[in-house]
Amino acid sequence: MADMFSANKRSSIMSAVKQKGNKSTELKIVRLFRQHRITGWRRGTLMFGKPDFVFRADGVVVFVDGCFWHNCPKHGEKPRTNRAFWAQKLARNALRDRIVNRTLRREGWLVLRIWQHELSNHNESRLVSRIRQALATKK
Repeated sequence: MADMFSANKRSSIMSAVKQKGNKSTELKIVRLFRQHRITGWRRGTLMFGKPDFVFRADGVVVFVDGCFWHNCPKHGEKPRTNRAFWAQKLARNALRDRIVNRTLRREGWLVLRIWQHELSNHNESRLVSRIRQALATKK
């Protein structure tokens, strides 16, 4: 089905759509933190790269990356339509992630990136172990 709007009009419409964040994945990790008594984290901290969680005292920032948007090697699926656009978009996302990681590391932060699929129940103990190890590393 052809789009009823011109490319410029569609771009304008889509740019007006505001991001709602990855709330469901963030809430899963909040539950995980609380269940395993991992403390000292804050959400919504205004800093470069907009990390999902910041452990300021431990010098650790945590990003929870969606498999689609961050091009997960296991689950990142390429859309079948408008392939050139999506390839460029996902490549820009990956570049931005590398810049954020590099910048935060230069500032002394330990950067921990968690894939959305790692929040499943069968990965929970491994994920908790990774988080605890990252927090212990910076102390």
